[in-house]
Amino acid sequence: MHPERLESLLQPERYPETTTTVRHLQTHISHLFLTDQHVYKVKKEVDFGFLDFTSLEKRRYFCHEELRLNRRLSPDIYLGVVELRDDGAGGLSFSGEGAVLEYAVKMRRLPEERMLSRLLDERQVTVADVEMIATVVARFHAAAAHNAQIDSFGSLAAIRGNWLENLRQTAPYCGSTLLPADHQLIGDWALTNLDHLAEQFERRVHDGFIRECHGDLHSENICLDGQVHIFDCIEFNERFRYSDTAADVAFLTMDLENNGRRDLAERFAAAYCEESGDAGLPAVLPFYLVNRAVIRGKVESFRLDDPAIPADEKRAAATRARCFFRLARGYVVRRRLPCSLLLTCGPTGCGKSAFAAELAFQLGLKQLQSDRERKLLAGVPATERTADIYSEAWNQAVYERLAGLAAAELATGRSVLVDATFRRRLDRELFIRLAANLGVPLVIFGLSCPTKLVRQRLMQREQSGDSISDGTWLIYQQHMAAFEPPDPAEALLVPLDAAQPVTAMVDQALIGLNLLS
Repeated sequence: MHPERLESLLQPERYPETTTTVRHLQTHISHLFLTDQHVYKVKKEVDFGFLDFTSLEKRRYFCHEELRLNRRLSPDIYLGVVELRDDGAGGLSFSGEGAVLEYAVKMRRLPEERMLSRLLDERQVTVADVEMIATVVARFHAAAAHNAQIDSFGSLAAIRGNWLENLRQTAPYCGSTLLPADHQLIGDWALTNLDHLAEQFERRVHDGFIRECHGDLHSENICLDGQVHIFDCIEFNERFRYSDTAADVAFLTMDLENNGRRDLAERFAAAYCEESGDAGLPAVLPFYLVNRAVIRGKVESFRLDDPAIPADEKRAAATRARCFFRLARGYVVRRRLPCSLLLTCGPTGCGKSAFAAELAFQLGLKQLQSDRERKLLAGVPATERTADIYSEAWNQAVYERLAGLAAAELATGRSVLVDATFRRRLDRELFIRLAANLGVPLVIFGLSCPTKLVRQRLMQREQSGDSISDGTWLIYQQHMAAFEPPDPAEALLVPLDAAQPVTAMVDQALIGLNLLS
């Protein structure tokens, strides 16, 4: 479709219903035109191998498939398939006698402020919300079609074929959105675990868990506007829609964790198991979590090759892709980490919290922050500046609170990361004893950073005014004057160069933990 013809759809007067505005969005496979009340979705003339929209007849067929399949979950959203005709002046019309040039799926527009992705950004998603979604998904799966043909897509050969395709299609992005070493690590892990899980996969087929699923169940395709609307399922390839129900569950579980809500991710998966009675899901869920993170990284990477997508959108897509690929690697390596007590150690401004947040994301750890716990103890807002809560008594209270929270997390068999300066041996001794008493390894990440860079970071922090840390240049100087570096005798000491980008620091930490070769 010539761009000028599509641009004609930006004119409000062309639409069959009154609209004051029209907004144009793009994915790697679709053009979306958003009017005041509706969305018109036009498929791009593309061929990715697993998807072929290169002929008008194919696009018409898949528009009708999209309508049929999505009405299973949201019949009130999917209104019909409309024809886009030649208007005789180089544009498109929704009526008239001109030749049909394109088709579009017409949908009722949902409130953007109630999209799950938006609600996650605003931290407005509750446990009750994900439990409600889990119930809807479990009941959808229970009613979804299943037969011998669909069962064949749950075979070991079919799953292996899908993985090999993913590895082939992500290989071109090694060096841009994906590290070559991570591509190799993920691929080796996936193909090895296919064999280890062969018996479980066979049981899943036998027990009827291969169904006609949604195939793209993530937060951008869910709206909570008084009820659960799930839309935009995979219509273009049966191979992606006919799958283990665990793959659908893994998609949203992964996406919730990618949005920084591991708590909601775990509750969603648990609630689904409770509603569905699927006792075998936990055995295969980790495998599908990696798979879904890779797929999302791949799809975001595809956007980099689309000449119609603006440069700023491509940069954002690349950032998202890297994040998904890092999460995929994290799912692989976190299973190699024994239950451990992990500490940061370094003066204010050296980048401890940024490093801790990224490491916690990749390894699925609870991050306990001294700055946050100090403000909670004091009963003051997180970003309020105060100098009255840094006495010796306050410091002792904060470290004792952190130790108690860490002990509670370790008691569940989970590793925990404590983000604090730990600039004195006295502060570290409490945690050395805790690790010894619980019989878990203790790891200290010792961060070092050039003074000039620390000063730049502290100035930027002060100007932004949105940090929970009260650290200043003066405090940094005080820390360094009385800093007691950790000794390797205290714990496994992993030195980190904090002048590196955060992701490179995490790579260095994972190597130090022997989680990466």
